[in-house]
Amino acid sequence: MKPLKPWVLVMVAVVIGLVGVAANSFAGRSSAPTPVLPISALGSMAVIAVVTLVLGIRVLRWRTGHRTRMLDPIFAARTLVLAHACAYAGAVLLGWHGGVIADQIPLLATRITAPVVEAALFMIAGGVVMVAIGFIVERFCRIPPEDMGDDEGLSEGGRAPDTEGGLA
Repeated sequence: MKPLKPWVLVMVAVVIGLVGVAANSFAGRSSAPTPVLPISALGSMAVIAVVTLVLGIRVLRWRTGHRTRMLDPIFAARTLVLAHACAYAGAVLLGWHGGVIADQIPLLATRITAPVVEAALFMIAGGVVMVAIGFIVERFCRIPPEDMGDDEGLSEGGRAPDTEGGLA
């Protein structure tokens, strides 16, 4: 699996942010409520982030030598996929609520939108935490490079395989 690329997450956040600006603008013209998640959504975001981190710590502990039994490679791969999903979900939440705040800036002087902006700021903070945990757990799931002897690490073509640490 390929590692997360920060520029891809930034692009996701920017594109979703533009969609958030458009959706908030449309909602404002339609007299609909501002499309922001309630602060109670932070609870489910926290559960996802904590579960991802706990599973990543299990993989890290096995990698660092705390081995009582063999680690299931499917478990490590699923943990890595969860870390990627956590990072992408965080980027989407960050972009969407950043776009909503960007559209609300002209209305901040009226103080009508203060609760909406407050909720959006909390969601942005939660998105940043999810992206950070995604990167951290991805780092936990890296396969360390194998030690190679004189003739051990050579592939069929007589050259050494890529020794850079890959992902599970």
